[in-house]
Amino acid sequence: MITAPVFSCVLLLGQTPPPERKVEGNVVTSERDPAVRIRLPRSAQYVGADRWVLYGMADCELHAFVDADPQGNVQRLYWVQFEGYLPSRPELKHTYDSPRHTTIGGMDFYVDTWVRAKDAEVRNGSDREHIETLIRTKGYHMPDGMMYVRLVHLLDQQKRKELMIIYGEDLLPVGLSAADLEPRGKSQDRWPALEKGLIQRSQEKVVIEQEHIDSAAHRTLDLDLAAFTR
Repeated sequence: MITAPVFSCVLLLGQTPPPERKVEGNVVTSERDPAVRIRLPRSAQYVGADRWVLYGMADCELHAFVDADPQGNVQRLYWVQFEGYLPSRPELKHTYDSPRHTTIGGMDFYVDTWVRAKDAEVRNGSDREHIETLIRTKGYHMPDGMMYVRLVHLLDQQKRKELMIIYGEDLLPVGLSAADLEPRGKSQDRWPALEKGLIQRSQEKVVIEQEHIDSAAHRTLDLDLAAFTR
């Protein structure tokens, strides 16, 4: 855990601090926002982490894991992200509206799914851009198409902080492209069954344990990170 003096120094320099969550093997441990331990399959290879201010509004920290073949082709992606709006933007809150929910580790998550082609447009500065750049620079290759499930937990009623976990699978094993499964695609009728299996596998592969942190030993740091954007 990064201590308060280090954070203060970083803020004065106007630099983004390094990722603060710990990763050991296939386990991500977060001591705050929220205090959880996230266990992924032993086969998952840790790609690395990134932390930055997302669109000048939110402190964003992501960790990427993949299952890949010997040539570095990604077969499954595990994307773990901690995000919170800056105190300098008190008017902002998350507005997820998916009607589907699931419970993992006693925590409620919004659930939504989609398919995506490798060459789909990527918004400049987005978390998608950050994770794909991280994966690429570490020598891995994204497949032509993937199907994804996104799990989002909002920490409280203010809806300003979230834990997001995205699980993705290569579409090659099912012999379909992203375009095939999109609305009006030639195989869109197969999506409900594929989606159901995808959601089920995501909940089997991602295990979340809520941590009980000693508040005397680990103080929650609620710092105004707006200095990063200066």
